[in-house]
Amino acid sequence: MTVTGTGNAPDVVDVVALGESMVTFLPSRPGRLADVPAFHRSIGGAESNVACALAAAGHTTRWVSRVGADGFGDHLVEAIGAYGVDVSYVRRDPARPTGVYFRTAGDRAGDTHEVAYYRAGSAASAMSPAGVDLDAVRAGRVLHLSGITAALSPGCLDLMRELTAPRPGRPLISFDVNHRPGLWGEAYGPEVLQDLARRADIVFVGEDEAEEAWGITGGPVALREALPEPDLVVVKQGAQGAVALPAVRGQSCRWGGTGGRDGTPQSPGCETTPRPAATAPALKVDVVATTGAGDAFAAGFLSATLRGLPLTARLRHGHLAAAATLTAPGDLAAPPPRPLADRLAALDDPAWGRLRLGPGWTDADAEAAEEARTP
Repeated sequence: MTVTGTGNAPDVVDVVALGESMVTFLPSRPGRLADVPAFHRSIGGAESNVACALAAAGHTTRWVSRVGADGFGDHLVEAIGAYGVDVSYVRRDPARPTGVYFRTAGDRAGDTHEVAYYRAGSAASAMSPAGVDLDAVRAGRVLHLSGITAALSPGCLDLMRELTAPRPGRPLISFDVNHRPGLWGEAYGPEVLQDLARRADIVFVGEDEAEEAWGITGGPVALREALPEPDLVVVKQGAQGAVALPAVRGQSCRWGGTGGRDGTPQSPGCETTPRPAATAPALKVDVVATTGAGDAFAAGFLSATLRGLPLTARLRHGHLAAAATLTAPGDLAAPPPRPLADRLAALDDPAWGRLRLGPGWTDADAEAAEEARTP
């Protein structure tokens, strides 16, 4: 894909993802950070993870951010670009460093898990409406954002509010709540995330994080009531699966052409009949690591959305993309080949429930995938 560069109209891509990415240091063995003798360098970032996964799945993507004019910034740009992501609009900051973090080998949910972030004052925290190319950010069919960015600085929050504001021609806004309590200072609270979510078109939110951030305990229906404006709210329920709840007013017209959240009238042919909620149980997976699974789920769901698949199929593609990451170390994993993913997503309910996936399953052909199902 070629990009015309700053000053000209940017090429339109399937998905633009904006947010901070950091160099990640993964331990050479289990144990406390104080005891680990060496670390392996990798990359991590919720939004860039989505961009990389979608690029690996065959979509055109762009990552927009700021990194330091340092070796870690070089590594991030080169590594993310190697996935086929357009990184032409990543700005380099000579005055601020690229963020880094270290983590232990254990699961995030474990009591012994540790993460040490070194991101205060990072280059990405200097993002603002004046500090990024807004035309490049908006030149996508979908703009993917997360709540992490809003917590980095007042300028980043201003940028998020600018990008989610209703305006003619706005891309479809995908927003992953990604509540990170440790990032928020005293000036802002979780209500900021709810406000941003209500301005989006597709919202991804975990049932547990909604309870932690907003005190919502009534399940998916209560979450849908708390977020009435988005066209679609996708509620992740951990081992139970996920639920997609369309807006009460009916199907979004954005993919059909002229209507939607940008303030323009709906097209005459827009469907206004309310759609029922869709559900998809989680897969049985032999987990290697959990980091990045939520980002992979969003990427799988958005890929199926771009292809115009039904809601249940979108959820299943999200689960399959998450399973690819869950069965591999690190934040990123190769997604299943599209023919294999389509085949598995089309299984009937009993067959889907019997499916069990382990390390290496994305390399399997259709016959091997058939054998992956348990009796």
